[in-house]
Amino acid sequence: MYARRDLESALSRTKPRFHSRPRAAEPGALTGLHPVREALRARRRALGRLHLDGAPRPEWAELQSLAREAGVRVVEGGEAPSDSADHHPWVWLEAGPLPEVELEALLVQAKSPGATLVALDGIEDPQNLGAIVRVADATGVAGLVLTRRHAPPLSDAVSRASAGAIEWVPVCRVPNLTRALGAMKDAGFWVVGADLEASVDLFQAPDAWLRAPRVLVVGAEGAGLRQGVIQALDHRVRIPMGGRVASLNVSAATAVVLFELLRRDRSMGREHERATPAPPPSRSS
Repeated sequence: MYARRDLESALSRTKPRFHSRPRAAEPGALTGLHPVREALRARRRALGRLHLDGAPRPEWAELQSLAREAGVRVVEGGEAPSDSADHHPWVWLEAGPLPEVELEALLVQAKSPGATLVALDGIEDPQNLGAIVRVADATGVAGLVLTRRHAPPLSDAVSRASAGAIEWVPVCRVPNLTRALGAMKDAGFWVVGADLEASVDLFQAPDAWLRAPRVLVVGAEGAGLRQGVIQALDHRVRIPMGGRVASLNVSAATAVVLFELLRRDRSMGREHERATPAPPPSRSS
């Protein structure tokens, strides 16, 4: 069992041995109503022009208003992004990369007793990542921890799959997840893994496991959590299954666990504290 120490003092001691250099996604364009709207609302990216194409739609008025507030120029038409999932998007936004945060900063921001971080072990599919981000936002998760390798960039595909939620959930990348989990433990977080082989039923897990800030670790479908990651966990829980199929999609499984954590927090009269996103960068027009 790992001793729990004061958050700030633990961070000051662990920072020299573990440092996460932030990495941002490739610049490009965002397509689709929800990703564009949330990017204009959050203003965490450098934003270029907003493109509206085709016949006017009811949604144009809201987007134009958000663009004016953000100092973004609105143009009609223009060449759509060549790599868009939608070959003829009616709305797209020229956008820079989404900033990512350092692990140390994320841990300081996510320090309330009911705070939850989600760490992903080997989840490489942008659709799964986007779906997990959408659930994370819905349940008040304070941030996501990804690895520099074996995790997708925060692309337009991720933004679309998250319905724009990626604009609001802080993300950091670490070179080694096992070492990062050790730093989280030193900072006072309990580390809980979702594992089909766990002996403890999620719905019967003791509340004592969940009172401190916690990190939920989920692994890739099929492969699950790597052995080194399992050894770094404080506890493992499984979702009880009542059907004939042995497992859930990783985003669905993550949703079950996160909503159970949220339910328990509310039953104890506790609300999540969302980490404060970084201030928006300077705009380009």
